[in-house]
Amino acid sequence: MARTRHPSPQTARLLLALAAAPNAWHYGYELSRATGLRSGTLYPILIRLARDGYLETRWLDPDRPGRPPRHVYRLTGTGRELARNALARPSTQPAVAR
Repeated sequence: MARTRHPSPQTARLLLALAAAPNAWHYGYELSRATGLRSGTLYPILIRLARDGYLETRWLDPDRPGRPPRHVYRLTGTGRELARNALARPSTQPAVAR
């Protein structure tokens, strides 16, 4: 029987932030502020979730000249299911940084 892996507290915090508006595109900086996760923790989680099919990613063109494109993220259908399952488990209920 395959072992089901449960998300880390950091991943659960990120899933909670993404699940608050599951169809919206989110910037990394916005997710960092919402979760309290630093970039060295946040971006590896985002990369892993995208690689595993739980997140869609895309580049947005800058809204002003001279600004770089920005990477944005949103949950896929599978990602929304992962978020629901992970957040339904009492042991993964994250404390959100304020």
